[in-house]
Amino acid sequence: MKKEIHLFDKSFVPYLDEQLIANRIKELAAELKAQYENKNLLFLSVLNGSFMFTSDLMKCMDMDVEVSFVKLSSYEGTTSSGQVHELIGLNEEIKGKHIVVLEDIVDTGLTVEMVIRMIRPKLPESIEVCTLLYKEAAYTGETPPKYFGFKIPNKFVVGFGLDYNELGRNFSEIYQLKE
Repeated sequence: MKKEIHLFDKSFVPYLDEQLIANRIKELAAELKAQYENKNLLFLSVLNGSFMFTSDLMKCMDMDVEVSFVKLSSYEGTTSSGQVHELIGLNEEIKGKHIVVLEDIVDTGLTVEMVIRMIRPKLPESIEVCTLLYKEAAYTGETPPKYFGFKIPNKFVVGFGLDYNELGRNFSEIYQLKE
């Protein structure tokens, strides 16, 4: 893990290393398998940020599971814009399926709430949220994630799919904004 990285005008310091992330994703996969084994499970991955989390989680799932993607956005730079903009919607039939919405990070909850509002009328059997990172102190939504990798403070992070103005997603570790 690098000591410090620089993206545009910001510096970031190490926060969660690759092995810690990988171990926690394996644990999440085991939790999900225990809950959904022998059920019709669909992971609904929210792009762009969740692609690495989704990929690694799927590799750890020792059961049948479908995956689909939606793309929404609520960030501008390092802060939430306060509005969710739907970019690509859900086209799959989800009636009667158990849906687990996969997110890279849940902070205010705006994106998760939008996804849930989009899919609830399609009559899934259940809807839960699984996120790699959960900023509980920033959360203002109605449906907190049932499954999460790490609770983190309300600080800006990049890496492992998370970005700062579209850069930094490619790091296999997670870095925190340097104070």
